[in-house]
Amino acid sequence: MNDPKAGGQGGVPETTPVHAEGNGHAPVAPAATQDGGGGAVPPGAAAGGPPGGGRGGGGRRFGMVDLSQGSIPKHLWKLSWPQVIESILNILDQMIDLVWAGRLPGGHTNIAALGVGQTFTQFGMMARQGFDTALRAMVSRAVGAGDIRLANHVVLQAFTLNVVYCIVLVVSGILLTDFLLASIGASDETVASAGMYMKVQFVGIATTAIRNMSGAALQASGDVITPLKATSITRIVHIVSSPFLMFGWLFFPEAGLAGAAWANVASQLAGAVLNYYALFNGSGRLHLTLKGYHMDLPLMKRMIGIGAPASATGTERAISQVVLMYIVSPFGDVALAAYALARRVEMFANFGSMGFAQASGIMVGQNLGAKKPERAKKALQWGLVFVAGFKFIVAIPLLLIPYLFLMIFTDNKDVLELGSDWLRIMAITAFFLGWGQVFAQTFNVAGDTITVMLVTLAAVLLVEMPMAYVYSHIFGMGPLGVAWAQLTAMVVRAGLFLPLYFWGRWLRIKVIEGYKMPVGGGGGH
Repeated sequence: MNDPKAGGQGGVPETTPVHAEGNGHAPVAPAATQDGGGGAVPPGAAAGGPPGGGRGGGGRRFGMVDLSQGSIPKHLWKLSWPQVIESILNILDQMIDLVWAGRLPGGHTNIAALGVGQTFTQFGMMARQGFDTALRAMVSRAVGAGDIRLANHVVLQAFTLNVVYCIVLVVSGILLTDFLLASIGASDETVASAGMYMKVQFVGIATTAIRNMSGAALQASGDVITPLKATSITRIVHIVSSPFLMFGWLFFPEAGLAGAAWANVASQLAGAVLNYYALFNGSGRLHLTLKGYHMDLPLMKRMIGIGAPASATGTERAISQVVLMYIVSPFGDVALAAYALARRVEMFANFGSMGFAQASGIMVGQNLGAKKPERAKKALQWGLVFVAGFKFIVAIPLLLIPYLFLMIFTDNKDVLELGSDWLRIMAITAFFLGWGQVFAQTFNVAGDTITVMLVTLAAVLLVEMPMAYVYSHIFGMGPLGVAWAQLTAMVVRAGLFLPLYFWGRWLRIKVIEGYKMPVGGGGGH
C-alpha cells in the first residue's frame, strides 16, 4: 500500500535516515542515554527499573516493569486490565447521561439531541487524537530505548500543541454550533435541545484533551494505574453531578441537557489534576518540570508528521458518523434515537478491545525502542487473541437480550424494536472492529500512522458511507442499512490489515531515531 522507501508519512521508514536541523543541537549518545539525574543509562534500563524513573527509587513498581523481557501475555494483561476498567467507567458514564436525558421533558427527543451533539463534538476530539498517537509512539519508543529525558521533553511539546489546537477548536466550535445543527435537517425540538449542550461540550473538548494527553503519556511510559485513578475520579464526579445540574436539584440551576456537558467539563478537570500531579511529582518514570522549557519546533514538526495521519484517521471516522446521521435523520426522531442508543451501547460492545489494543501498542512501542521487533510482533498477536475472547463474552447478551440494555434508557416501543435489531448486528460487527482496533493501535504506536489512515479511508469512505446509503435508501433496508454497512466496512478493514502485518513496514518506521536533543533542553529531571 505504501512504498517502504517513502518518507514523511506517518513516521520515517528505517531506510530513510533522519537528520535534525543543526541549530546547536547535541546528539544523544546511542550506547548510553541520560537519566533524570544526568547519569548514564544503558538502552532499555529505564524500562526495567529505577533509572530515569523519577523519585521513589527502587522496586519493580507497576509502571517500572521492563516490557522488553518476560511473559508477553502476562505483561499484556497487566497493561490491559486497568484500561479495560477505564472502558467500563466510560461506558457507565455515557449510559448515565442517556438515562437522565431520557427523563428530561421531551423523552426520546433529548436522546436524539444528545446523539447529535456528541457526534459533532466527537469530530473535534477525534481530530485531536493524532497528538496523543504521536505522543504514545515517541514516549514508548524513548522509554524502550532508555532515554527518559527525551520522553519528558516530548510530553511538554505535546502539551503545547494540544493547547493551541484546543483554543482554535473551542472558539470555532461555539461559533458554528447553530449552523451545524441547522445543516442536518433534524426536528426543531432536537435542534433546540442540542444547541447549548453542544456549545458547552466544545469547551469540554479542551478539558478532556488535558486529561487524555496526560493519561496517554503515563500509559506509554508503562504507568496505567494513575490514569485509571484519574478516570475513576472523572467518572464519579460526572455521574454524581450530572443530575444535579440537569434537573436543578438542591441549590443548582436547572440547565437541562447542557447540565450533563457542564458536569463533563468539571469532572475532566478533576481527573486531570491527578495525572499532572504524577507527572510533575516524578512518582513514576516521567518527571516533568517547566524549568528550561522552550518550544522545540523540529520535534513538534516530527510529532505533527506522525500525528497528522492519525488525526486524519479520526476525522474520517467522525465524518462517517456525521454522514451516517444524515442518512438516518430522514427516517425521523425514532431512528435518530435508536442510532444514538446504538452508538452508546457500541461502547459496551467494544468492551475490552481498546484496552487490549492500547496495551499491545505500548508493548510494541517499547520493544521496538529496545530493538526487539519479533517480540513486538508477538505482542500484537496476543492482543488479537485477548480481544477475540472478550468479544465473544460481550456478544452473547447483545445477541440474546438487547431489549434489557435499551429499556434502561427508554420505554418507547418503536425505539426498542429498532434498537434491538441494531444491537444484534452490532454484536457481530464488534468482532471485526476489535481486531481492526488492535492492528490500528499497534501500527500507530509503531509510527506507521499513514497505513492506518489509508486502510481506514478505504473502509470508511469507500465502503461504509456509500453502502449505508445504498442499503438504506436503494435496497429499502431503512435505518438498519446503516448497521449492515458498518459490519461490511469493519470486515473489509480487518481484512486489509492482515497482509500489511506480514509485510512488516510498521516494524521499520523511525520515530525518535535520529532526533537530536537541544543543548540544555529538556523539561524533565
